Amino acid sequence: MRVKRGTIKRRKHKKILKAAKGYRLSYSKLYRRAKEALLHAGQYSYAHRKKRQNEFRKLWIQRINGALSQFDLKYSRFIKLLKDSKIDLNRKMLADLAVNDPQAFENVVEKVKK
Repeated sequence: MRVKRGTIKRRKHKKILKAAKGYRLSYSKLYRRAKEALLHAGQYSYAHRKKRQNEFRKLWIQRINGALSQFDLKYSRFIKLLKDSKIDLNRKMLADLAVNDPQAFENVVEKVKK
């Protein structure tokens, strides 16, 4: 007895085509092209999730550096002084302090300068 796999195949194809909805040209219409496009899209999204962390780090560094300009201190020097004084705040927290709580950021800078 042979196995008829029409419904299974159709379900699999519909799942792929539904995921590729909105893609241009035949990438949203033809199963093979859509499957390739989805594989590539998955690779891009994985790589860009990793890249996003770098983007945020750059943003935090810019914010910290901008806030330090009023204290006549450069970012690299500030980070070195932070490490030397054993204050364990990461860049995300420092940037958040610089933007949302300038008084607390000023306290950190003063403590580091001593």
